[in-house]
Amino acid sequence: MDRLQAMKVFTRVVETNSFTRAAETLDLPRASVTTIIQNLEAHLKVRLLQRTTRRLSLTPDGAAYYERCLRILADIEETESSLSQAQRTPRGKLRVDMPSGLGKLVVMPKIDEFHERYPDIDLMVGFGDRPVDLIQDGVDCVIRIGTLQDSSLVARRIGLFQRVTVASPLYLEQHGTPTRIDDLRDHVAVNYFLGRTARVMDWTFVVDGQTVEVKMRGKIAVNDAEAYVASALKGVGLAQVPRFMALPHLRSGELVEVLSEWQPQPLPISAVYPHNRHLSPTVRVFVDWAAELFGRCPLFSGQEAAESHCLPTIAPEEAAPVIRRSATPAVGEVELAV
Repeated sequence: MDRLQAMKVFTRVVETNSFTRAAETLDLPRASVTTIIQNLEAHLKVRLLQRTTRRLSLTPDGAAYYERCLRILADIEETESSLSQAQRTPRGKLRVDMPSGLGKLVVMPKIDEFHERYPDIDLMVGFGDRPVDLIQDGVDCVIRIGTLQDSSLVARRIGLFQRVTVASPLYLEQHGTPTRIDDLRDHVAVNYFLGRTARVMDWTFVVDGQTVEVKMRGKIAVNDAEAYVASALKGVGLAQVPRFMALPHLRSGELVEVLSEWQPQPLPISAVYPHNRHLSPTVRVFVDWAAELFGRCPLFSGQEAAESHCLPTIAPEEAAPVIRRSATPAVGEVELAV
């Protein structure tokens, strides 16, 4: 029995809570995964997993063995990386996931730079506005917007996500222009809801160092960034859209910024990866490159000016509010993905 492979298979079964998902992420037949776990338990002479038709759970011995396996595998990966990194460039398959707006408009137009620098990495890029489970979905790294609260993950901040409150000229002509936050009670919005929970996102403004949250009424809510911007362009309502996506339309006059004195609360953009994969050379170079990419663009580094080389290369197609004030501008985890 290959005990190192058995440890890898065992930890992946635990992390995915499924023999089938573990087999898929390891590119092994399901029968092989089952046999490896059975042989491992026979070799150790203990039961590691309790199996029922509905779920898997660790035995006390299994939990202790899992923690030891994580440390051993991390030590092996660190040792191999330190010896081989100086001799060759990173290579292998790397699966990443990111919000569709950032991915399509910011990352993909420059992806040739990454491949020129690391030609031996086979990159699999997923796009979606719903958060993914890195462990169960077998994803090595994701780009997320908002504050990370999952202690099992590592987050490195690579940029700042800024929004802007906008409306189309048609909407403003029909409904008037709000000049104060309190005026929003007389307006309707295009709302954004979270794909997993269907919770509609409140709007935020920074007023005198405090975060003001506004619950807007609206006739439509979407969970896709491009549809969000397109709805604002059609005059459906006011919207708080990503500044990098709104910029071409603000310059053309298709959208108009309102309430510019009170900017929406900015959010961090982070590269996120599991603790037990933080030493992977492929993950490390991708995160370094992403940080460099976002750092070159003033739109994502907190600067007001924007240079042409970091602008989007593709433009998207086209009840009274409840206001709450919080004592600090801190924002909890935000699943808004654009």
